[in-house]
Amino acid sequence: MTLSEIVRTGIDTATDPLIRVENLQVRFGASAAPVVDGVSFSLHHGEILAIVGESGSGKSVTTRSLVGLAGPGATVRADRFDILGESALHRTERQWRTIRGRRIGLVLQDALTALDPLRTIGQEVAESLERSVPRAHRARAVEEFLASVGIADPQITRRQRSFQLSGGQRQRALIASALAGDPQILLADEPTTALDVTVQAQVLDLLVEQVRGGRAMILVSHDLAVVSAVADRVIVMQAGRVVEQGPVRRVIDHPAADYTRELLAAVPRGTAQRTGRAATSAVLAAHGLIKNYRVLGSTVTAVDDVSFRVHSGEVLGVVGESGSGKSTVAKIVTGLITPDAGTMTFDGAPLTAGTRRPGRIALVAQDSVASFDPRFRVGEIVAESVATVTPAPDRNGRVRQLLDAVHLGADTAHRHPRELSGGQRQRVNIARALGSRPRLVVCDEPVSALDITVQAQILDLLAELAETTDAAFLFISHDLAVVRRLCHNLVVLDQGRIVEHGSTDTVFGAPTSPYTRRLLDAVPTLGTPHLEKDEPVA
Repeated sequence: MTLSEIVRTGIDTATDPLIRVENLQVRFGASAAPVVDGVSFSLHHGEILAIVGESGSGKSVTTRSLVGLAGPGATVRADRFDILGESALHRTERQWRTIRGRRIGLVLQDALTALDPLRTIGQEVAESLERSVPRAHRARAVEEFLASVGIADPQITRRQRSFQLSGGQRQRALIASALAGDPQILLADEPTTALDVTVQAQVLDLLVEQVRGGRAMILVSHDLAVVSAVADRVIVMQAGRVVEQGPVRRVIDHPAADYTRELLAAVPRGTAQRTGRAATSAVLAAHGLIKNYRVLGSTVTAVDDVSFRVHSGEVLGVVGESGSGKSTVAKIVTGLITPDAGTMTFDGAPLTAGTRRPGRIALVAQDSVASFDPRFRVGEIVAESVATVTPAPDRNGRVRQLLDAVHLGADTAHRHPRELSGGQRQRVNIARALGSRPRLVVCDEPVSALDITVQAQILDLLAELAETTDAAFLFISHDLAVVRRLCHNLVVLDQGRIVEHGSTDTVFGAPTSPYTRRLLDAVPTLGTPHLEKDEPVA
């Protein structure tokens, strides 16, 4: 913060908080119950404050209210609501625009919707540099910001659009755009959800470095291992209220609230008990898959001679960094793209476009928002899948059964996806995939948007389905703790090629590839910070 800004705002950066909120209440509709109720906290210079809780706990609404984005129809009240030394309770939209991006940077969870598909990534980042970098130097500055968040080919990426990137690459571009504005405060809502473990570690290091260099950050996350690694203080929210807050080490090691203990108990640890299944014929067998793309005049090999088999009752994990080819494999298997070479068989018969039967292969996509028709209600979305195998009189009951299986209430059927949280939307995505009683379920990052307790429930559900049905599961994830808990066998991809393939226990216990060892070394563990932190602010 410059001297003129300190004088203008009246902030003493050594003692005064950058944000001070007392008894915050947010509701949608005059007669509706508040979704945020009685929340109080402060954020100090050089501090990382984490907000955790289940999906729907109010953590994102709380954070978005700090930049005037609580949502359409939201009523925000508070006894005190000071942002950067000034009351922000009655700010107009025009006044909010003067600080968004410039003084407060916002990193949203859904990068696909936050980035403009009509603009290049370079244009998105350059917009934040208009006031600070001359036009002649912006292209180079954009590439430096993209490289700083782990994008390997910034010269190419800055000329691409959001839909041409993987989920992890999009999230990194969004973080670069937020940092380019040089804000005093960062509001990061699940900033590493879509990132693989090595890039996650790199981005967390970068964010911590930015904070220790003169900023402050509020981190919203369902990943308690990440919170344990980087935060100074943590707020635990449940049903719109704060149930516990304090220094992160005290809350993680000695939680006072039963709810906090429930969250910690749900964190994936070690290896789950996976019941062995007798050898069966392969549901899907892939051999020699190759897929090339033309990107800005260059040929990029996304999948290079990939072969694997997945059997009934088996969960085969596919892991690797963003851009390693994981999602491309999923798209080939589901028929969304055609490989340039290689063959696949499904239940012993050649798998081609002409032999695919509707519903036999189901996809749980990473971007739940993009996979739904926004005109449909949740019940209609799930019923569309159910209709392929269920008689009309039984469909409503089957929809209710599926929503219950993924821990959504029956009233969810009457709501639109835009009315749901990110975690709730992903649960709808899973319910829809299961509706057709598929033979093969391809899960592309299916739990990356879920809070820790719901994640545990969904993993238990998938494990149960693998044990009790004849379905096979191809499980693609960057979360190695999740993979270790669920998967029987594992394929590790690096730059489109398989570098390791074996049982999950063997790969985790005795990895043979240096690349695999690097992935495992980057996994954050609960209670063991991998980043040096200053003493928490009192």
